Amino acid sequence: MVQSMRLLMISAMYENGGNTTHRLLDGHPEFMVYPFESQTGTKYVLDFLTSLYPVKYRWPVFPIGVSAAEAYEMIIDEEAKVRSKTPYVSKFRTAVFEMDDKERKEIFIKKLEGIPLTRKALTQAFFFATFAAWRNHRKSGKETAYVGYSPIIGVDAEKIITDYGKDGFILHIIRNPFSAYADTKKRPVPLSLEHYITGWVTCQYLVGIYAEKYPKQCFILRYEDIIADKREALSDLFTSMGIKYSELIEYPSWNGEPLSEVYPWGTIRIPTEEVNIQTAKELSKQEIDEIYLRTKKYLEHFDYLSIYRKIT
Repeated sequence: MVQSMRLLMISAMYENGGNTTHRLLDGHPEFMVYPFESQTGTKYVLDFLTSLYPVKYRWPVFPIGVSAAEAYEMIIDEEAKVRSKTPYVSKFRTAVFEMDDKERKEIFIKKLEGIPLTRKALTQAFFFATFAAWRNHRKSGKETAYVGYSPIIGVDAEKIITDYGKDGFILHIIRNPFSAYADTKKRPVPLSLEHYITGWVTCQYLVGIYAEKYPKQCFILRYEDIIADKREALSDLFTSMGIKYSELIEYPSWNGEPLSEVYPWGTIRIPTEEVNIQTAKELSKQEIDEIYLRTKKYLEHFDYLSIYRKIT
């Protein structure tokens, strides 16, 4: 039988602070925090959002009649599989990570023996097997929930809550689009402004709907509020989950080891208010004007007009 634990999925449009939040929660003793992006999507995800967001970031779809072994291979989980199978080409090659992917697959299959292969069962087994096979994972013995991070997974918040019921939670992080786009431009092959901002707006729109429908399970937090006061920003989520605050989330970490910067887990290296504003100022006037035009209603809704005024 699969060990049943609650699931908290962190969501964020690219460079919106999802990796930072993921690394902050890493040290919390009540969380089993996935080591990298938990890319649970499969190639069978096909809907009106497929052209906008990579399927690896979506909540998975499995064909009818799939076996446990087949389902395991369908889960993309690129970052963990690359680090486990070919560590020398992984951007996390310097992270001490002891996990044999073949062993994880065996644990996954064994945990699913004799039970219906529902999507909840398959995703629970995926998280369970990861932590069972991760040999050097530091456990507190107080864990009550798995924590995963997959960019833009909040667009599938309703699917996760439907699958997990009262045990499913989504924490969606939003960052002002000026700083976010300035950081995404630093990628080797960045998205165009039009593509990026369309994805940013669509993500906020859909998660906003689910936050209203499921206010005790789907939460939207500003990245700016998290870096300003973590205790206050996360209080509603922790209260809803019955989680106590821990000072261990005051700094980013990986497997309990403090990180001097979040990179390479994310493009944001130093999560401070000063760096956030300075990053936004890297944009040209033309870029700032175009982003303002495309996001004006959200700038007003999330109180980002003050940041816009600081950079113009």
